[in-house]
Amino acid sequence: MRIVDGTETAEDDFEVSLRPQTLADYVGQKEITDNLDVFIKAAKMRGEVLDHTLLYGPPGLGKTTLAHIIANEMGTNIKTTSGPAMEKPGDLAAVLSTLEPGDVLFIDEIHRLPSFIEEILYPAMEDFELDIVIGQEGKSKSIRIDLPPFTLVGATTRAGDLSAPLRDRFGIVNKLEYYSNAELAKIIKRTSKVFDMPIDDDAALELAKRSRKTPRIANRLFKRVRDFALVLGDGNIDKDITKDALKRLKVDDFGLDNIDIEYLKSLITKFNGGPVGVETIATSIGEEVTTIEDVVEPFLLQEGFIKRTRSGRVATPKSYEHLKIEYNHSLF
Repeated sequence: MRIVDGTETAEDDFEVSLRPQTLADYVGQKEITDNLDVFIKAAKMRGEVLDHTLLYGPPGLGKTTLAHIIANEMGTNIKTTSGPAMEKPGDLAAVLSTLEPGDVLFIDEIHRLPSFIEEILYPAMEDFELDIVIGQEGKSKSIRIDLPPFTLVGATTRAGDLSAPLRDRFGIVNKLEYYSNAELAKIIKRTSKVFDMPIDDDAALELAKRSRKTPRIANRLFKRVRDFALVLGDGNIDKDITKDALKRLKVDDFGLDNIDIEYLKSLITKFNGGPVGVETIATSIGEEVTTIEDVVEPFLLQEGFIKRTRSGRVATPKSYEHLKIEYNHSLF
């Protein structure tokens, strides 16, 4: 597992204890939280459930945390599942039938719902009704089950993969943005208090700068730096122990790791800086195309290390400078 990969893994179970419980405690995404505060208060004043809400953006930015906060702010329970877990109509029916009035149903990776599951979900979202077919072919019959009003919160890293009919059924749609270093430093300081492990302001900012603008990565790096501070230091996390730990973890000043560097080196040295197709790059470094597109490239694009063109990926002057390779302008 890459330590700078924002995708959630079993190792990130510790995040549950770090999650803020209210919008007021949530750091970052201020425009989204301010709007959600209004929408939630208005829904409660009307005595209604919150409109179905779609949260999208790169992994590790807080979509799951926001779903739990929505439930907390509405004063209801949350039931969680994921798109890949919904394999047959009965799977969805089993989840929907357990909902109480006002509950939040959180579906992670909602873009991976099978199309036939989506079609069952539409009337559930619009009319709070569940239409299912029971029995075998020839003796089957359709039954309709009334559902209590609920709020569906869907999360996805690939909003473009959502079908238009499903996307249109969400009344609230929010894109989560990458975090600033100051916001990440604030999150790291909060994490240090939860773990009762002091960290200097300079160290928190240094850690933030290398966290790829992603809270999950910041917390994951904090855990590893904490280990070095306990074993090699005096128990306090200062800037020196932080820099030494990150050097050992092979996370550079920009938050790039070995795979990022291998990607950029391949693009520059094997393909003259591009343009080259993502499939070719993936093959050259032995990674899956989906890994390159979902995990590696978003941050490299965000930070201006590469560009996407119609002909393929192109390395920017920033990549050459970072790798200390002479930049040949004639290539562009």
